[in-house]
Amino acid sequence: MKMKTKGFFTRKVTLSLLLLTLAVCGRGYSLSIADASSTLGDLFSSFSDPNEGTTSFRSLLLPFGGRTESLGNAYTGLCDDISYLRYNPAAGSIQKETQVALFHNSWIADSKLETLAFTTRFKNIPHLSYGGYVSCFYLPFTEYDLFGERVAGSYYTETVTAINASYNLLAGYDFKGLAAGITLKGAFRGMPDYTDNNTGAIISGSGLSQSAFAIMADAGIMLQFNFLKFYSSREPNVRIGISAQNFGLSFTGFGQGLEKDDPLPSTLGAGISVKLIKPITVSIDFIQPLNLFDIGTYLIPYINTGLSIQFASFVSLLAGFSLKGANPRISTGLEFEVAKIRLNMNYTLDLTTSLAPLNRISLSAKILLGDKGRSITDAQVDEYYKIGLKYYADAKWEDAILVWEEALKLNKRFDPAIQGIQSARYQIEMFRKIQESLILD
Repeated sequence: MKMKTKGFFTRKVTLSLLLLTLAVCGRGYSLSIADASSTLGDLFSSFSDPNEGTTSFRSLLLPFGGRTESLGNAYTGLCDDISYLRYNPAAGSIQKETQVALFHNSWIADSKLETLAFTTRFKNIPHLSYGGYVSCFYLPFTEYDLFGERVAGSYYTETVTAINASYNLLAGYDFKGLAAGITLKGAFRGMPDYTDNNTGAIISGSGLSQSAFAIMADAGIMLQFNFLKFYSSREPNVRIGISAQNFGLSFTGFGQGLEKDDPLPSTLGAGISVKLIKPITVSIDFIQPLNLFDIGTYLIPYINTGLSIQFASFVSLLAGFSLKGANPRISTGLEFEVAKIRLNMNYTLDLTTSLAPLNRISLSAKILLGDKGRSITDAQVDEYYKIGLKYYADAKWEDAILVWEEALKLNKRFDPAIQGIQSARYQIEMFRKIQESLILD
């Protein structure tokens, strides 16, 4: 009971510290950084992109919120939870557990993004995964007449649905495999009806004529390996990811003949994450926006960086910096796990070129539904391998081979057992040759 009470107390203190940190940030930044905002805007003004904002369905660029935004959206080469669905579709096949997640992101000007997501790996084909999400961006829309009277009120919305599949090729104990994946997405932009300038009456169907739909796809790959790893773990400490996002077309003009809309916000991204020591993970992304209607149009790339420090098995501190255009963003957050529910609270300071900085909060909650017995299987494989090593040390090579073959039935790419069988067979053959050489004619 003492240990349980201590753990509950620690979690309670952690949550209290987070709320206090957010409160201090909100007051301190509003007083001091507001004065420096215009100066920072001038400092980063050379990064302004004159072609920014010329694409449709801009909500496709918004993060789900929570963990990824806390890490400055430096996630293409990390993707260690369900948020991979937004950044790199290849990472589903390397997720440890089945996950269901809810995300809330309070953006700017009363706009919000809500997301429901799911991902899992097949039990009988553990290197194959599937998942998907539904995301809705909405913004209040109110129209007033010349006398200031409200005549129309609704919401501007952008809704995205997506399905994902990925597979980790040749994944084993030494070589962690090359994961590849694809996400197919459909999106709808809902524009509310507006009024006639002459009569002031709402025009039925006017919003639909300016609404739009889009079809697109994401594709990505991810490589995992060990490099300068100063701790013991089955998990690789380096990940490299490449991802192509939002490649497709959008159309508008319902009821008036469909026509091609503005280009989608397509991007090419590359990222890397490194964990040299177990508690600390560093990630960095390089993102190149593209205009698929005019490839020759140059769009300025942007960089995201993130840092994660794990203080205990259930709590991590996250921080990030993103430089996109002339708008630097600083973010921080706390992630903690209670009873298989992983929660993240994020605070982002968006230093735009306006006089007042934008302070934003996002939240996420992920329910971890287990790994379908994969950890139990791995433990059994490890046990078979240890038994085989004991037989091998006692020169019982045939018995060692039999035990290691049982391990391979559970995991056919368990390289230590493969190498052990090869070594045992070599020992048996050498012993046979020695015996033959001792036989006199």
